Amino acid sequence: MPTTSAFRRLLGPAPRTRTGALAAAVALVLLGCAKDPAAPAPLAGLVVVQGADQSAQVGKALPVPIIVRAVDSTGNGIEGRTIALVIGTGGGTVTPTAGETGPTGEVTAAWTLGPGATSQTLFATAPGLEPVIISATGLVPTQVVIVQGNDQSARAGAALSTQIVIRVLGDGNVPMVGVPVAFQVTAGGGSFTPQTALTNTTGEVTVRWTLGAVAGANSAAVQVGTLDPVTLSATGNP
Repeated sequence: MPTTSAFRRLLGPAPRTRTGALAAAVALVLLGCAKDPAAPAPLAGLVVVQGADQSAQVGKALPVPIIVRAVDSTGNGIEGRTIALVIGTGGGTVTPTAGETGPTGEVTAAWTLGPGATSQTLFATAPGLEPVIISATGLVPTQVVIVQGNDQSARAGAALSTQIVIRVLGDGNVPMVGVPVAFQVTAGGGSFTPQTALTNTTGEVTVRWTLGAVAGANSAAVQVGTLDPVTLSATGNP
C-alpha cells in the first residue's frame, strides 16, 4: 500500500494561499480612491471687486461693469458658485441676473439704472450668505445752459445767422443724453426749427430761430422737464 509521502508525490504540491495577494490588491484600489480631488472650500462671503458707488444718467447703463467675487475664509476666490443679482431700489435692470463664478471666483454684470430715483441699489446674493448691497446714483437734469446764439440781431422775419445751441447737464456737469428740450416763442412772433429736440451725446441740441415779421424785441423760453425755463433774446431790425 502506498505511503503518505507517495500520495503527496502523486497529487503534487498543495495550493498556495492567495490571502496576501488579495490584500495587496485591495490596498491599491483604496490608494487610488484617495487621489480624488478634495471638496471645495466652504463659501465664506461675497466681495464687490468693481463697480460700486458709480453715477450715471437715470435710465442709462453704468460706465463700469459690476464684478462680484465669491471667497473662502482666507479670501481666495471659489469657482463654480452661483451668485444672484437682484435690483433693490430705483428700478432698472441687471444682466445677467445670476451667474456661475469662474476660475477667479468672479461674476460680471451690467447694471442699467432706473428712470426716476437718484439713489439706487443692487443686491448680490449666494445661498447661506447675507446679501451684499451695491449702490449707485442716478443723475437727472439740473442745469440748462445757453452755449451759443443768444442776444443776436437780424432783419425782422429772417433767421438768425448763428444757430441756438442749448446744453443740458446733471450734477457734476455730466451731459444728459436723450433729454427732450422744447422751445416756445414768448414775444415778437417767429419760430424754431425744430421746436422740440433730444439732446445728443454731449447733452446738446441745436435749433434755428427765425424772428417775427415785426421789428423789435423777440424772446423765447427753453424748457427741460420741470426745471425753470431759460430765456432767449434777440432783436428784429427793420
